[in-house]
Amino acid sequence: MDNTRFDKGMAMLAKIDGIGGQEVVNCLEGIAPDFGRYLVEFPFGDIYSRPGLDLKSREIATVAALTALGYARPQLKVHIAAALNVGCKKEEVIEIIIQLAVYAGFPAALNGLSAAREVFGNLQDIS
Repeated sequence: MDNTRFDKGMAMLAKIDGIGGQEVVNCLEGIAPDFGRYLVEFPFGDIYSRPGLDLKSREIATVAALTALGYARPQLKVHIAAALNVGCKKEEVIEIIIQLAVYAGFPAALNGLSAAREVFGNLQDIS
């Protein structure tokens, strides 16, 4: 088994979230260990590691996509936190989500803002 993609993905996850992906790999160990590996290798070892976009731009795109989906709240919260970790400001995250109201609808934007509130701790504490 080639560990290069996995190791590259784990290193990229550490840059994005500051802790790495071991937690997600561990939580899938008992049910789908291969899926945990795929989740590290493909998105983070292959896609996030590509040249062309910096991590902030990738997280902006990811927050927008997950907001538009409207049903991926746990992943949205993870990526809102990751966006903050790679340099997005809280105001930028809010603007991304507000922008999505135009294309994904107000319910999706409201759900995204609710997720952001949880991540931020309190919308009134935006700095």
